[in-house]
Amino acid sequence: MTTVLITGAAGFLGRHVVEEAARQGAALRLMSHRRPAVVTGPACAVVCADLRDPDSLRGVCEGIDVVLHCASYIGGSAQNNESVNAQGTRNLVAEARRAGVSRIVYVSTASVYGRGAFCGATPAELTRNPASPTSASRAAAEDAVLADGGLVLRPHLVYGAGDAWVVPGVSRLLRALPGTVDGWSACLSLVSVQELARLAVAAGLAPAIRLTTTTYHASHPAPVTAATLLRAVADLSELTWPPYEMTVDQACGMLADDPGSRHALDMLRTDHWFDSAPLWRDLRLTPGPGFESAFAQAAPWYRSALADA
Repeated sequence: MTTVLITGAAGFLGRHVVEEAARQGAALRLMSHRRPAVVTGPACAVVCADLRDPDSLRGVCEGIDVVLHCASYIGGSAQNNESVNAQGTRNLVAEARRAGVSRIVYVSTASVYGRGAFCGATPAELTRNPASPTSASRAAAEDAVLADGGLVLRPHLVYGAGDAWVVPGVSRLLRALPGTVDGWSACLSLVSVQELARLAVAAGLAPAIRLTTTTYHASHPAPVTAATLLRAVADLSELTWPPYEMTVDQACGMLADDPGSRHALDMLRTDHWFDSAPLWRDLRLTPGPGFESAFAQAAPWYRSALADA
């Protein structure tokens, strides 16, 4: 039985990775700092440790075969991003190396590339150009994992139960703008959190001979138009679809005092889709149903979360 350590086990992605790894029959050690992780069965233990504190990490990787590193700090100060994402990952990698862990898989983000357009490229064809403290610190975390022979997965937009960023941000943008922007024609890479968890666990457990590179894009291989995403969010938010078009300049002017919505606009008005086919092929997995079906499954959770907000 493979023994897997999952960091960020109580977080958005981490909770789903725990469920998927348990389904795959792995023995689990769940690492969490602030929120309690959910024990899935007798072959599951929980440890409380802080990535920022090397002493607290001592021993967490003993007896571990694979580390699935799902912990991340998003937003906030540059100092916190650096201490958790960058230095925290270096601390974890050092402990994993000391304990003889055979593989580390780090779930990073396609935001390490900065702003696009990006049209179907592989990681080898792109250059990282992070534009925020979060993405810069996660690029540094990638470097630490790759230098130790680990794997890096880069999803773009992740949706599903527990999402506090993608759909809430799109909903806010829809409420802030009275019109569509250039038809919302941009193509985007999306992945449900359950599919991303499936990819992360499979990447941790796959025989090394199957893996053809160390850095993969991790999304559903079929891109989704921004219009498709926004219409789905408008429907579950019970928002009327605007009847007229706006230019990008008009939209930017209206969002000048709303940096959160401006950020969402920047993500949705240009192509941000990445070639994820190599990961699915190397892991010998078949992608699940497309966005419409997967999003419909998550819609009840989103309606409840948006109503509470």
